[in-house]
Amino acid sequence: MTQGRVNPAMRLEHQGISGLGRIYYNQIEPALVTAAVQRGEGTLGLGGAFLCETGHFTGRSPKDKFVVRSPSVEGTIWWQNNAPMTPAAFDLLYADMLAHMQGRDYFVQDLYAGADPIHRVDVRMVTELAWHGLFIRHLLRRPERAELDRFCPDWTVINCPSFKADPARHGCRSETVIALNFDAKLILIANTAYAGENKKAVFTLLNYLLPEKGVMAMHCSANHAIGNPVDTAVFFGLSGTGKTTLSADPSRTLIGDDEHGWSDRGTFNFEGGCYAKTIHLSAQAEPEIFATTHRFATVVENMVYDPETLALDFADDSLTANTRCAYPLDYISNASTTGLGGHPKHVVMLTCDAFGVLPPIARLSPAQAMYHFLSGFTSKVAGTERGVTEPQPTFSTCFGAPFMPRRPEVYGKLLEEKIAKHGATCWLVNTGWTGGAYGVGQRMPIKATRALLAAALDGSLNTASFRKDANFGFEVPVAVAGVEDALLDPRQTWGQASDYDAQARKLVAMFAANFAQYLPFIDDDVKAAAI
Repeated sequence: MTQGRVNPAMRLEHQGISGLGRIYYNQIEPALVTAAVQRGEGTLGLGGAFLCETGHFTGRSPKDKFVVRSPSVEGTIWWQNNAPMTPAAFDLLYADMLAHMQGRDYFVQDLYAGADPIHRVDVRMVTELAWHGLFIRHLLRRPERAELDRFCPDWTVINCPSFKADPARHGCRSETVIALNFDAKLILIANTAYAGENKKAVFTLLNYLLPEKGVMAMHCSANHAIGNPVDTAVFFGLSGTGKTTLSADPSRTLIGDDEHGWSDRGTFNFEGGCYAKTIHLSAQAEPEIFATTHRFATVVENMVYDPETLALDFADDSLTANTRCAYPLDYISNASTTGLGGHPKHVVMLTCDAFGVLPPIARLSPAQAMYHFLSGFTSKVAGTERGVTEPQPTFSTCFGAPFMPRRPEVYGKLLEEKIAKHGATCWLVNTGWTGGAYGVGQRMPIKATRALLAAALDGSLNTASFRKDANFGFEVPVAVAGVEDALLDPRQTWGQASDYDAQARKLVAMFAANFAQYLPFIDDDVKAAAI
């Protein structure tokens, strides 16, 4: 196998990690694909895509994520949302993991988390699996080759799927663990081959570090008008709500599909690639994303394929509904080459409403935007987390609670300040159900969602007539070209209006009960927007 470049002063042994087998530093894609195939980690697919399975874990394990509880972070971590681990337990976990790693080969990728050089974090990823190195090489940002000669990691992530934690010894919940130590600047991941843990561990890290610099870390996709980065839009949402699909608009330049920062300089992508869901992906509806599944070095996770022809089955969810592909941003023709945008003119909050109550689009006041941002209402879609087999209504604050180490009001206040300073227009978009709840109604037509978003982003929606929603108080357009009028009023899409009213009352009550936890921490204008 070919060897890549590395700062001679920053080999693993200089970090106190010694006794391993061969270490492959900063290999490029052909070498990583070759290694992964030779090691039996997966199969070379059509076009040179790498086809693999993640084994028992086909989604994230949020209940197995821990933060080391030390004096330096004691007062800043949202402990109700982040399970604590003692420093002593972490030290044992680290020592036992290093002992397990002895004599085994590992792959190291030195990468940037963040397109803005002022705010980026330099991350070293140490992976047991060659294809994990390929995955994170896509998902984070790749330094120029000459930059690797002087690369010094701010943080190190070690991912060892073959190591099993001991709950009694290591202070964790199960044999699977993701542990963040802010004093040691070290993240340990064990007993899961699901590659998404790698990128979300780094995202969690950025969600802690950046607010101290006045940077809003966002679980969102982003794009801007072609040739005009000033005209930027961000799309908040949990996995499965449409962040990747809706931001990959051929009429706009894609900044990124999942994780961004909003600083005093504008918007910047944390990542260098995309991690798209592939279940029911079609060449007709999403041609560019579909095409990536047949491109060299794309990582295709947990998709069923014909063993003879290698043809992918985009409808087969027998392994998981959370089938995925990971690819570099430049596989999308309209992707930004810089990963940078302006201050968002539009802030879009995507929700997948399994109750079938919310309209396809609504315009929010700044206070209403804070209310819905802190509420983070959506539905967990099948497969994204272990045990989720059908949409489950949930409130995930800031549209990303599993990745929020600080209290939600920290992020909410930052967003509120930036919306006020830069005058962004805020929208709530429902990509979930209409005409009834899940199991009765239908998913919101993607064609209608795209038409409504296009009208919002180009400003034409501002000339429409709006009505005030009786349940939530936000503004809903009455008529929009290319969209059925009835779709804009969900009550009309139900068989019985009384059934809709009962479902709406249920959802309003759920919102109010959930939001009660934030009332002591928010300003009066946001309290007034609460239901």
